[in-house]
Amino acid sequence: MNILDFAQRKCRGEKISMVTCYDTWSARILNQSDIDTLLVGDSLAMVMHGYDSTVHATADMMATHVAAVRRGAPDKFIVGDMPFLSLRRGLSAAMDTVLALMQAGSNCVKIEGAVGQLDLMTHIVQSGVPVMGHLGLTPQSVEAFGGHRVQGRNEGDAAAIVDAAKQLQDAGCFALVLECVPAELGQLITQRLHIPVIGIGAGPATDGQVLVLHDMLGMDSAFKPKFLRHYAQGEAVISQALQQYHADVHSGAFPATAEVYA
Repeated sequence: MNILDFAQRKCRGEKISMVTCYDTWSARILNQSDIDTLLVGDSLAMVMHGYDSTVHATADMMATHVAAVRRGAPDKFIVGDMPFLSLRRGLSAAMDTVLALMQAGSNCVKIEGAVGQLDLMTHIVQSGVPVMGHLGLTPQSVEAFGGHRVQGRNEGDAAAIVDAAKQLQDAGCFALVLECVPAELGQLITQRLHIPVIGIGAGPATDGQVLVLHDMLGMDSAFKPKFLRHYAQGEAVISQALQQYHADVHSGAFPATAEVYA
């Protein structure tokens, strides 16, 4: 998959699958799969580092994880998240972060929101760096939203998201992530844009879907927002394996003769 494939997929009506991952071992598995593209999201601050929100992700943190994913998935198209406030600290600081993510192995950068940063996004695109937009529930603005809430439920909010989507397209974004909006709004935006829309909690009519690998594998059985489907019971499987290993060590069943050097 390359940058040109995104628009071609939309034209052909072919869906795009995206999975968020953060490290080499999971990227290696994904590299062997048919998944279209990988997102190194700033959600790594929560999933990998235990923070309570994405605002704790830094440029260095993002670049480190992008590099790890690239080493594990040399054949995949990788999207790197621009971290919290990275576009609000001036052109020079923003471009330093873009440079770090691209040199670490990203094929593009993803930027949350539109208002107040369209000119800078256009500058990034004109500098030769593909930009993926992100609207709806933008986790970096969760404090301003008053929590993780579905966006665009009323007519005014929905219209603002539609307008922002058009502005991102005009600024040169090649694709858009649309998060936690009513399905009808997801369908409307998908129909009105000529760039592909990849949804997460945005209904089935978008041009693709994205889920966090840890979430879809059920690594936290207590985390089950409405948009999430568990494709495995990973937490239970790993817990069972650990308990079996513990029992085998205590009983002397591990290591067996076949697992011992002569």
